[in-house]
Amino acid sequence: MLIDTLMASRWVIPIVPKNTTLENQTVAVHQGRIVDLLPIEEARQRYQAKETVSLPTSAVMPGFVNLHSHAAMNLLRGLGPDLPLMDWLTKAIWPVEGKLMSHEFVRDGSYIAGVEMAQSGITCTSDHYFFPEAAAEGLRDAGLRCAVSAFVIGFPSAWAKNDAEYLSKSEVLIESFKGNEFVRTTIAPHAPYTVSDDSLHQCAVLSEKYDIPIHIHLNETQTEIEGSLKEHGMRPTDRLDKLGLVNERLVAVHNVHASESELKRLADVGASMAHCPCSNLKLASGFAPVAKALNAGVNLGIGTDGVASNDKLDMLGETRLAAMLAKAVVNDTTKATVADMLEAATLGGARALQWDHEIGSIEKGKAADLIAVNLESAYTIPVSDPATQILYSADRENITHTWVNGCLIATKVAQKEGKKFDSDQNLVESVKLIALKWQNKQ
Repeated sequence: MLIDTLMASRWVIPIVPKNTTLENQTVAVHQGRIVDLLPIEEARQRYQAKETVSLPTSAVMPGFVNLHSHAAMNLLRGLGPDLPLMDWLTKAIWPVEGKLMSHEFVRDGSYIAGVEMAQSGITCTSDHYFFPEAAAEGLRDAGLRCAVSAFVIGFPSAWAKNDAEYLSKSEVLIESFKGNEFVRTTIAPHAPYTVSDDSLHQCAVLSEKYDIPIHIHLNETQTEIEGSLKEHGMRPTDRLDKLGLVNERLVAVHNVHASESELKRLADVGASMAHCPCSNLKLASGFAPVAKALNAGVNLGIGTDGVASNDKLDMLGETRLAAMLAKAVVNDTTKATVADMLEAATLGGARALQWDHEIGSIEKGKAADLIAVNLESAYTIPVSDPATQILYSADRENITHTWVNGCLIATKVAQKEGKKFDSDQNLVESVKLIALKWQNKQ
């Protein structure tokens, strides 16, 4: 049988079944789909391929699903260091956004972010920002699959002037991407403290009408909770529940200060949590109850947040940090296992986006959104357990190939004349020029 690609690798980590590593396996790909997973020798006998990718020192696994990003904010990298969240927003970020915000700004920033994400093994991202149609344009130009936000916030912006316009534009956006293979939408109120009761309820209505996720910052800081108690007489989660947003479609972003009862409520309804450990730490928001969330049965995904509050889009680094923090917070090394965290970084994000029938694991019939991780380096050998080495020893530079729908969107050549380099230097230069254009306007 003639197919497009055979990826013959030393190991395959399919994510499903959980905690499984296969040796000397081939992923067979045709027309963007995984058609088989079988031993290398059997694959050679069964299939003829237009291309064979030999990966004798690598593990193939699903691409990372970044459950929370602000891609355009790649153009704001490094602004406002060492500031608490609200000062960072009001003094460093919002003034510059107000000056630069436009379709072009979001498209360019999202493209740069998409390039960085592709080179970091991210094959899909859930983005949360203004001008979502521009974000989709930039991310797709970089080769990524994405979910973009039908964004709602309680103050005027270059994208919309009031709540009614945000909600109207949101519905137009949702309709425009219905049935798109590579771009989906979420309804994305910014946060409980920036969106009114009526608009939050309307977001819930749109989510139910179109059966799409609700993507919202929630319980990010203790100040947010105190403010909600003072203004509304209840915690933010209770307010969202009252307004119809706490259900199986909810993606609670950050959720740092969720109580055990709130985690149980999220688990009971089948909601998800997007954990962004680097951003939480840099902004001193706190330590998210990841182990408790997993114990409660909350679907966990990992997010990078935006470069402005993180400084890099490194899902592997995020996932490693998430695992170690989770253990330390509850003083229990058995929590947040390797299998738990690799699942969170892939299939967990896909579940939250209602995309798990297509992406997030290596299974026949799913889209071939895959990465290869080279484990033959001084800091990954000897390889006792490939999954463990990926989580705790490898870094994003070990990710040598990124495929979306079977198409190679990023690759690295490991060595040339003793030095690492990105295979497409022209791409690096073009990204640099785009970044400098906007930096000069700040």
